[in-house]
Amino acid sequence: MTASIWRCATLLFVLLAGAGTATAASEAAAPANTPPKVLRYAFRVAETGFDPAKVTDIYSRTVTQHIFESLFTYDHLARPAKLKPLTAASLPEVSDDFKTWTIRLQPGIYFADDAAFKGKRRELVAADYVYSLKRFADPLTNSPTWDGLEENHLLGLNEYRAQIQKSKQPFDYDKNIEGLRALDRYTLQIKLSKSRPRFDQILADGSLLGAVAREVIEEYPERSSEHPVGTGPFKLAEWRRSSRIALEKNPGYRERYYDAEPNADDAEGQALLARFKGRRIPMIDRVEIAIIEENQPRWLSFLDGQFDLLDRTPEDFINQAMPGGKLAPNLAKMGIQAFRVVTSDVLFTVFNLEDPMVGGYTPERVALRRAISLGTDSEREIRIVRRGQAISAQSIMLPHTTGYDAGFKSESGEYDPAKAKALLDLYGFIDRDGDGFREQPDGSPLVLESLTTPEQFQRQIDQIWQKAQAAIGIKVQFKTAKWPENLKSMRAGKFQIWSLASSAAAPDGQDALGFFYSDRIGGQNYARINLKALDDLYERANALPDSPERLALFTELKRLGAAYAPYRPRGHRIITDLAHAQLRGYRRPLFWLNFWEYVDIDESLRVKR
Repeated sequence: MTASIWRCATLLFVLLAGAGTATAASEAAAPANTPPKVLRYAFRVAETGFDPAKVTDIYSRTVTQHIFESLFTYDHLARPAKLKPLTAASLPEVSDDFKTWTIRLQPGIYFADDAAFKGKRRELVAADYVYSLKRFADPLTNSPTWDGLEENHLLGLNEYRAQIQKSKQPFDYDKNIEGLRALDRYTLQIKLSKSRPRFDQILADGSLLGAVAREVIEEYPERSSEHPVGTGPFKLAEWRRSSRIALEKNPGYRERYYDAEPNADDAEGQALLARFKGRRIPMIDRVEIAIIEENQPRWLSFLDGQFDLLDRTPEDFINQAMPGGKLAPNLAKMGIQAFRVVTSDVLFTVFNLEDPMVGGYTPERVALRRAISLGTDSEREIRIVRRGQAISAQSIMLPHTTGYDAGFKSESGEYDPAKAKALLDLYGFIDRDGDGFREQPDGSPLVLESLTTPEQFQRQIDQIWQKAQAAIGIKVQFKTAKWPENLKSMRAGKFQIWSLASSAAAPDGQDALGFFYSDRIGGQNYARINLKALDDLYERANALPDSPERLALFTELKRLGAAYAPYRPRGHRIITDLAHAQLRGYRRPLFWLNFWEYVDIDESLRVKR
């Protein structure tokens, strides 16, 4: 994950309600008797839990990144992304070979109060990061993101994990690991066996690598996902699974003030800095999140004023909200603001390469996946269901990250039913019984099974895909379950096909290459592909500093990915967030997920209903 240059144009239209010229001094804290400032909005998919070592979905991680804090973070207003210290006192000291990373913590940072601390105020120390990182290696934690840490080769940690897996002994958190040490109370040293020039970007992911306290995990061993305690600006106040999440401002949060470094030509960023610079954060008191999976009720609830923010305007209603790419006049009259951007994400279909039908590396199985991909009409999906709110994807690489090239073209993003039919005919996938659908080369049935979710929006996407596959003679059926259940099935390799999305967590594209890395099977390698050529490219790219040589490796990996077709990239979303006038300071983050501490609620601007 490296610093990226913006390689594709970002569509950003910001319509700010109000004058926007107030200074931080004029927006000082309200009197103590005023009602609490509450940010209300909805997730479109249910969360899975709040233990950083156990979550992968963006919704759970949005919550964890506001509770737990990593060593580094990103400047909220800087574009392109810029790292800055969070709990660290400064950026890391790094050896010339990028193998030794020394980080000094700020003293005086404390965990939120909890009974596990026995009435004592618990300071954050270097040993907490040692413990938190070790948890990913503990087989008992069963972390789905261990693969991301494993490949960075912390000296001794991978070997110790392998040792206890073999011996079946419990993980000894007190064991000295050479690559993970607290040199003193506030100094953390990490040693890697391989060069990792962008390791600091990994350490900046607070949603996963935020510090947890050992006392809390040991006090609630079976409840770590429902009892998060961190040093962050918010703490969990209420949780009804798949229904409602509420967080309150951490009363013991340290003094931290709004500051940023937007570019001089970034008018929006400069305006936000002028308005909020010097304000103590967080500026709001509470966050309340509903889970509303269907688009219509989420849209109507926002219009009715039940929510301050509409995170991702549903595609069904984008023409009502933004006709011609501009905010609708009726919404503008309500003081609503619009924020539109091409996001750093990718929509894709994944094939399980361990599945006996669509998996494998023999020519006929590769041909089948390529034919299915060529028969996928993603442009129709974008045009009809997504209402034009995406751009075509030609690879699994994500916009705004290293390795993404808007000019790259490949068969991965091509829709060509004639070529798909020719491939199927060539490799013996033909219709033998005259029912209009093809059989396998040995005459057995050819019926694809895709995981899916029950909401209407997904059904529309499924219908387009099913119809396009039928046009090339392939029958598709669907297995419906909630998103968290489908995620579990995919992680376990108990699926054939699924269509989902992934978002970048850092400016470097290395993480997207993890889709092809065999060590990430069961983690980010959703397709469970295992090819030495892809592994070699991944490892070489991971060790190189940013350079033309490294970019050439990215291109070669994309070409190999297109040849073996474990994924069918379908699009990169254009997201439009809407906010009522009372929400001030909102700006969608690029790679990070924390934004609550940077926004304010101005009740005087709320439209009374």
